[in-house]
Amino acid sequence: MLKVKSFKNTSLLALPAITMTGHAAHSQVSMLIQILLIFTVISIAPSILIMMTSFVRIVVVLSFLRTSLGLTTEPPNQVIIGLSLFLTFFIMAPVISSVYKNAYVPYTKGFIGIKKAYKIGIQPVRGFMLRQTRLKDLELFVKMSKIKNVKSPKDVPTYVLVPAFIVSELTTAFEISFLIYLPFLILDLVVSSLLMSMGMLMLPPTMISLPFKLMLFVMVNGWYLVIGSLVQSFHT
Repeated sequence: MLKVKSFKNTSLLALPAITMTGHAAHSQVSMLIQILLIFTVISIAPSILIMMTSFVRIVVVLSFLRTSLGLTTEPPNQVIIGLSLFLTFFIMAPVISSVYKNAYVPYTKGFIGIKKAYKIGIQPVRGFMLRQTRLKDLELFVKMSKIKNVKSPKDVPTYVLVPAFIVSELTTAFEISFLIYLPFLILDLVVSSLLMSMGMLMLPPTMISLPFKLMLFVMVNGWYLVIGSLVQSFHT
């Protein structure tokens, strides 16, 4: 219900004052809360995407791959981040689909409230993080948080699970990167030894080894092996 009042003043023009009562005011407040929640989710969405998905492991491994090849700007950072994002969407597709069907759709249709939608939607994400989190890392953060009555990993709160998941992802990414780095390091040592034996001490070994590393990477179909191993690492 709308009420319009006019306030007259000798020095000012008459301006209408609009007040809302009843159901209209309640609807307006609900809409403002929803808009506030939407902007909040949008502001923290990058952090959620980076820290609670497979993005961390992928981007770290691809960055180490570029370094091991002796390349500084190729592929560019935009390509590495873009590839990491699309691989993240590919890996997280089942989780996103579950959240959309079981939480988002019922909430938009009014079947469940926002609290219920959060409880349902967070479960697939927690399941993904629990599968990738090492038990030692989880125990470390549970111990530091001083939480009691934790009988299984499923009882761990989300705010404790997230940092444990991030640390586990970094550990796994470094392990994969070491395995990728090792053959290129051996090639650098071989080239460096050959240059020293030939007395070519002033010639940078990386300049000579770079073409051989690129040739080796192409011959073994390196992108196929690296991307395939990364994706498969989330299903083991």
